Amino acid sequence: MASSPPPPPKLPIPGRRNILITSALPYVNNVPHLGNIIGCVLSADVFARYCRLRGYNAIYICGTDEYGTATETKAMEEKCTPKEICDKYHAIHSEVYKWFNIKFDKFGRTSSPEQTEICHVIFHKLMENNWLTENTMQQLYCDTCQRFLADRLVEGTCPNKVCNAAARGDQCETCSTLLNPTELIDPKCKVCKNTPRVRDTDHLFLELPLLKGKLVNYINETSVAGMWSQNAIQATNAWLKEGLKPRCITRDLKWGVPVPHEKYKDKVFYVWFDAPIGYVSITASYTPDWEKWWKDPDNVELFQFMGKDNVPFHTIMFPSTLLGTGEKWTMMKTISVTEYLNYEAGKFSKSKGIGVFGNDAKDTNIPPEVWRYYLLMNRPEASDTLFTWADLQAKLNSELLNNLGNFINRVLSFVAKPAGAGYDSIVPDAPNAESHPLTKAYAEKTSKWVEQYLDAMEKVKLKQGLKCAMAVSSDGNAYLQESQFWKLYKEDSAACAIVMKTSLGLVYLLACLLEPFMPSFSEEVLRQLNLSPEENLSFSEEKGEIAKAKSPWDFVPAGHKIGKPVPLFKELKDEEVALHREKYAGSQAERSSKAAADAEASKVANQLKGSKLSDGGPKKEQKKQSGGSKSKTAEADITVAKLDIRVGLIRKAEKHPDADSLYVEEIDVGEGTPRTVVSGLVKFIPLEEMQNRKVCVLCNLKPVAMRGIKSHAMVLAASNEDHTKVELVEPPESAAVGERVTFAGFSGEPEASLSGKSKTWEKLAAELHSNGELVACYKDVPFTTSAGVCKVKTIANGEIR
Repeated sequence: MASSPPPPPKLPIPGRRNILITSALPYVNNVPHLGNIIGCVLSADVFARYCRLRGYNAIYICGTDEYGTATETKAMEEKCTPKEICDKYHAIHSEVYKWFNIKFDKFGRTSSPEQTEICHVIFHKLMENNWLTENTMQQLYCDTCQRFLADRLVEGTCPNKVCNAAARGDQCETCSTLLNPTELIDPKCKVCKNTPRVRDTDHLFLELPLLKGKLVNYINETSVAGMWSQNAIQATNAWLKEGLKPRCITRDLKWGVPVPHEKYKDKVFYVWFDAPIGYVSITASYTPDWEKWWKDPDNVELFQFMGKDNVPFHTIMFPSTLLGTGEKWTMMKTISVTEYLNYEAGKFSKSKGIGVFGNDAKDTNIPPEVWRYYLLMNRPEASDTLFTWADLQAKLNSELLNNLGNFINRVLSFVAKPAGAGYDSIVPDAPNAESHPLTKAYAEKTSKWVEQYLDAMEKVKLKQGLKCAMAVSSDGNAYLQESQFWKLYKEDSAACAIVMKTSLGLVYLLACLLEPFMPSFSEEVLRQLNLSPEENLSFSEEKGEIAKAKSPWDFVPAGHKIGKPVPLFKELKDEEVALHREKYAGSQAERSSKAAADAEASKVANQLKGSKLSDGGPKKEQKKQSGGSKSKTAEADITVAKLDIRVGLIRKAEKHPDADSLYVEEIDVGEGTPRTVVSGLVKFIPLEEMQNRKVCVLCNLKPVAMRGIKSHAMVLAASNEDHTKVELVEPPESAAVGERVTFAGFSGEPEASLSGKSKTWEKLAAELHSNGELVACYKDVPFTTSAGVCKVKTIANGEIR
């Protein structure tokens, strides 16, 4: 059966509210992480779905940003062409957004003929209007690669004295300072790692200072009328206060939109000049009548969504470019900007591969509606927010499962019960519902929540809108509880019918209010209500659906037969959370290496398991040997000499942010840079006693992530037999930091030597000798000792390197 043709492109409709929605075009050089997703595409999707739900004529335009140095750099890393990189990652982005239920009207690409054509038209207009100038600038040139180095092909140290972190030539990720490559301290070519030199090169500049008057008028008017978010206003004013400077719009690259000028034919446009034009060109690939959206400011409202690092390019650069053409463009009315979503103990980083990425979310088997809910409830609208697995678990189990899911399931399950216990899936009639005092009171509360929801969503305060919708669910649970419907069913059937018909209306209302946030959830709720989403999912003022919120008993008609109720959410258990936290600790590269190492270890183990003994002896004898006591490979014997135990000084110790029983220490073991060590000592040793003291540190354990923080060594502690008393193993006061501890053995008087000097460490040696055990406090890995021999009981958790 042939698939139905796609619907015709939507165009502005006279007399209707026409809304054009864009989100920052994601770079095509990597998989998007959760911070990218909430910062642009997901937030824009929620607003676009809200607009459709309200009956507005809205389109949502997005696509991959494919030109520039980032793509060239990624192509070099993967040893392929920039086009191959774009093809590969455009498909990955499309798949990730599809899984997250992001509904674009068009998800396009900037490496399109439409992009080149529209960029050239705008460029010629700017030239004609004398807003472009030529100038010579100094740029880094690599003699080894024989090329000028664009921003991202240079790496060095941030010149900001407060920062001094490693930085790229365009921006420091640590302090967010925008940079020129020549400003970096000790710059290096990213390709060959050699030091480039400064050379003169000619470029074209957009004269922002000359456009300032037009730009400031636009900003002053629109930021108020469009209710710009406060962070957008602050970022814009910071640029204006610093003073606008001419902005270079060309680059010495090959991968980009070519400059249509004879003198600059070997250059391309700077990505931040052409990327915002991508909104226009992608619309042009959606409909040949794109100018009806982009050149009709009186009838079209433009809403743009992005992270805070993109603000100046959308409030300064792009508007200046459009104003400079002298044409009547649809300029941005409202900008919604997010701060950063951080991950566990640090930052999400696409370049470093840190955090949970779009494909990771899918692999967790946690449904997309749960991810959408969590990211939106945690949306960093006014300040940075933090993603933690524990918080995701709490919001799923408490808010979605126990609040929302519980309310809907209670209502539908009761209605679905057979006659005599329920309504046999038939919606009861409920005349005069408004005369029922409890129902009327809750209907009034619901109506107020809906008013607040609409107000928040119109102002693009998405998190507040979601909270209002969830409040309807909380009140619904309270309404059920206060009504005691299970008693009313037998004692007052008319009142029970009112409560259940009203509750069914609230279920429908929740499906509508939450559709922008959790579309697959809403579809499932309507399926269980036996209502078609295509015909029923609407919250339009024209159809009177907002007014119905004041009388929720009117949403679902009497006599309608509902579908089969099933639970909507599944509990996320502690062991699943621990597994996810462990799996997604560290960077993508580290995870990939660990997965490869685990696979290789498993392969070797399987080979050993399947191999036969071949020492030439009788087969019966071989069987006897292999079937006796525990194999020595299962419990590896390691002599004390193989343990790299050093004297360490705890520079800093603090509680683990996600584990009540763990300390996180920074320990100097004589290597210049302290090691991060995680120890399970909280219940044995007070925090103040962990500060600035010498300890014995086992340094050649394989690093292991513990609750999201990687531990690179182990603090040694001795315990009594029942582990009720644990003490740190202390070296002598005179022992130097970094000195290695070696043991002479434990026959007779326990002796130990420190860097060749004979020492008697009574506390250490006596505990080892008498108790025969060290409590490792590193994933509870115990070491047993006997006559100078140490056996690692759980080698999988504490691997000696």
